[in-house]
Amino acid sequence: MSNYISIPYLSSVLRNKCPRCRKGNLFTTKSAYKLKSTLEMNKSCPVCNQKTEIEPGFYYGTSYVSYALAVAFVVSVFVAWYVLIGFSINDDRVFWCMGTAIVGLILIQPFLMRLSRTLWLSWFVKYDKNWGAVIENTTT
Repeated sequence: MSNYISIPYLSSVLRNKCPRCRKGNLFTTKSAYKLKSTLEMNKSCPVCNQKTEIEPGFYYGTSYVSYALAVAFVVSVFVAWYVLIGFSINDDRVFWCMGTAIVGLILIQPFLMRLSRTLWLSWFVKYDKNWGAVIENTTT
């Protein structure tokens, strides 16, 4: 019987944890809203020593992920606005909805940038529940 605790994928991604061990922090600061260090990442996972930048330019693809997340956010704001308030050609509710979506997107952008990096890395580095055993075997 193994004595490890499996950490769910979604939980580890939302908390910006290492995709290999799902325990170590990917970023140097916990808060995405310390704007000077929003995208500062550890060189490697402090727990399992997995490199966070696999190759030079590895994170260029995160712009596509960030774009998709931003579009999903704006679409969800428009759907929620339509369901809760509604749109009409007789007033300016659509402009209020656009303004709300833009302000909301600006406010969550640091979080989305971190989330896109975490997602991107998790697609290329797979979870290894036995990473501790591998490290122990190589050091002995």
